Amino acid sequence: MEYSICTIAPIVLLPFFAFVINAFIVKRFTNIAVAISCFSIFGSFLFAARIFNDFVFGVYSAGFHVHKVFTWFDISATGLPFKVDMGFYIDNMSATMLLMVTGVATLIHVFSTFYMHDDKRYGRFFVYLSLFTSAMLGLVLSDNLLSVFIFWELMGFCSYSLIGFYYEKEGAGDASIKAFMTTRVGDVFFLFGIVILWSVIGSVSFVEIYKAISAMKLQGLTVLGFPLATVAAASVFMGTVGKSAQVPLQVWLPDAMWGPTPCSALIHAATMVAAGVYLSLRMYPLMEAGHMMTVISYIGAITAFGAATIALIQTDIKAVLAFSTISQLGYMVMGIGVGAYNASFMHLITHAVFKACLFLAAGSVIHSLHDHHTHSHVQEMPRMGGLRKKLPFTFIAMMCCTLAIAGIPFFSGFVSKDRILGDALYMAMKHSSYIPVAVLGFGAALLTAFYMFRMMFLTFFGEPRDKELHDHCHHEHLSWNQNIPLLILTVFTLGGWYCGSIMGQPFGKIATERYEWFQTLIEKPDVAKFKDYYKDNLIGGKTRPSISTEKSVYDENGGLSEEQAHHVHHAHHLGAIFSVIIAFFGVFLAFLAYIRKAIDPGKIVNAFSGWSRALQNKYYFDHFYKKILIHKILLRLNNFLAWLDLGIYDRYVIDGTEKVNSYMFQFAKWFDNLWIDSILVDGTGASVRLFNVVLRTVQSGSIQFYFIVILAVLTGYIIAI
Repeated sequence: MEYSICTIAPIVLLPFFAFVINAFIVKRFTNIAVAISCFSIFGSFLFAARIFNDFVFGVYSAGFHVHKVFTWFDISATGLPFKVDMGFYIDNMSATMLLMVTGVATLIHVFSTFYMHDDKRYGRFFVYLSLFTSAMLGLVLSDNLLSVFIFWELMGFCSYSLIGFYYEKEGAGDASIKAFMTTRVGDVFFLFGIVILWSVIGSVSFVEIYKAISAMKLQGLTVLGFPLATVAAASVFMGTVGKSAQVPLQVWLPDAMWGPTPCSALIHAATMVAAGVYLSLRMYPLMEAGHMMTVISYIGAITAFGAATIALIQTDIKAVLAFSTISQLGYMVMGIGVGAYNASFMHLITHAVFKACLFLAAGSVIHSLHDHHTHSHVQEMPRMGGLRKKLPFTFIAMMCCTLAIAGIPFFSGFVSKDRILGDALYMAMKHSSYIPVAVLGFGAALLTAFYMFRMMFLTFFGEPRDKELHDHCHHEHLSWNQNIPLLILTVFTLGGWYCGSIMGQPFGKIATERYEWFQTLIEKPDVAKFKDYYKDNLIGGKTRPSISTEKSVYDENGGLSEEQAHHVHHAHHLGAIFSVIIAFFGVFLAFLAYIRKAIDPGKIVNAFSGWSRALQNKYYFDHFYKKILIHKILLRLNNFLAWLDLGIYDRYVIDGTEKVNSYMFQFAKWFDNLWIDSILVDGTGASVRLFNVVLRTVQSGSIQFYFIVILAVLTGYIIAI
């Protein structure tokens, strides 16, 4: 396949042009606008599928990538080069990401035609959705951090717009502002990291950064006494912390559920929040060079466990999924920290599929339950129950996705999450500092299985707890825009799509390396390979392999020695056993509590009332930010700065300068009028006039006057003698 502007640009431009066109026609031609949005993202999916097939099943090389650029602007002067290139960078990871984003987005667009059809802003929703998908695809294709940041901010705007979509609700408006301002904190650090790298390397292109790391250009440099590589890596990673809702900036994501459920599925579960993890994976060599791995692993582990504990007590079905999303994002970040590069990206993909399906299934449940007293849809699980017969297709989809996220064997979540936990266990066995990371990771796995099946049991099993609500729920029928998207996503929750083993481990292998394509072709960047690379011009030029395109062969040892591989496999086998036991134990506890009623959750809550209050208040993060950080610190700082501005700067500097200038003006005016005008200017004129009178008198031209003057002079001369 020839990679040119004609084969790459449509992936981004199709949904972007849909956004532009629909922005003008959506009010008058709503259905046409919706159709344009759906077909545009499906067109992007076809282009992405072609690239995926070419990269993953065509060249079949882990090292193959295509990098084409064009000059955005060049304002270089003599001795001062300043040239900015833009372009696209495609490798196996971005090809897989493109397929996931376009595929999931297409199905969410289709589902949205069902879920949002009766909304008064039905068309506007698709306008925002098209812009978002265009920005996300642009980010995936970007070859440098600057263009990543541009698309990153565009996604932030779309997130703000969709969270506050129901702007007539005060909570939605507050949530959108909260999300926008919280993520901006991480974005500021991200931009700072870009500036640091640009100032040192002269470029923020991925391959140039890899090349600089390989050449050790960042070593020995410091920023305020700290290693420059560490500062740059920490700054870029803060972008991940903000966008992917990691501790301590995780507070925005639960409130983002104010947006419509399909946007929660697309933006706040499957794609946008995963962009932060994708950024850290792209900058993995920088994280290693900055020695950030331990910090990253702890942040991910704490996020995964903390969010899982909060999910235990949530009663809103979307809130459960929101905290579940934060927890799973924590797993991905933890995977980066423990060196599970491949597994972390695999979990990003598998999570995007089953979490998007879970949100869509939750949307199907919410849309089917209508309270005839309040005329609103119901999201509270304690009012549900017994819905599996009313909503059979939604139940099947949600159950398969729950099995996946709980880490049950044969499903995708087990394959990806198990590999992360295996690497965490290996690092804990190798370095004692990673023991808390492994403990928190396995603890989060137990809690995930419990709270997800708690959600399933409360929603679909048992007797209806609100009989009237249950009776008014219509029986579900197979529908092209309600059930089919869920069932398609359900198919891809099976683990066999991602590995050559039904269990995700070397035992039970059912295929060759082609079926273990994920582990074979997705590998962390080897910066040594980028010492000598070239890139093609986007306009013209034949695409050539940028680096070695030798066929990749699946290696169970991952390039390690036999002894090292033995220890790694041993840790992974133990991790698999532990994770299976933990998953089934979590499901069993949920069964005892919500089906058999052998455990009373109320008694447990009363016994741990203090911890329960902490969970209800989300560990008081919101309280800390609002009551302490904002009200007691930032507002007081703002008042102090306002006092400095109004009381000191304005009063003495601005107003004082005005008074000084006024006095100086009065003095200058007096000096000008008296000395300049009256004495110098007018005095000079008077002197000239006086001299003119004297001169005219002396030089009158009268002979008699001249004779008298001569006599006077002679007389004076005689007297003087």
